[in-house]
Amino acid sequence: MSPYQATAPFDWAAIHGLLVAEFAYMEGRIDPPSSLRDLTIAGIAAQAQAGEVWVIGPPPALFACMFLTPKPAALYLGKLAVRGDQRGHGHARALVACAMLRARTLGLARVELQTRVELLENHRVFAALGFHEVGRTAHPGFDRATTITFSMSV
Repeated sequence: MSPYQATAPFDWAAIHGLLVAEFAYMEGRIDPPSSLRDLTIAGIAAQAQAGEVWVIGPPPALFACMFLTPKPAALYLGKLAVRGDQRGHGHARALVACAMLRARTLGLARVELQTRVELLENHRVFAALGFHEVGRTAHPGFDRATTITFSMSV
């Protein structure tokens, strides 16, 4: 299946459910907690209007999703999630390819994403998809890096 852009009207709750289920493994592993705690169904609908939301699969049983947000120098890829029983089927690769195409279409030179320092498995996945680490940052109030930024040229 190919990615398609989720636009209103859409089952935003299906995306929220996928994200909550697939980000649950981070609970207790990352500090500070994921911003997903604050993401609402209305917030997903707002992301679809202010940026883009892409999905794979039919709602309510979506296979994968991602958020795309144009920034001045890059397309930011956020909230990438693939349902556990759908991993290994190329969905993350298809979403990243979609993000690369969207960046080119928007005239942006690269796609960027961030992941937490503690999530080593994510680092390996993003490296295998062609991303390279370009920086580390700390959340407010932390004296150590909490986030790694990865980038890939289009």
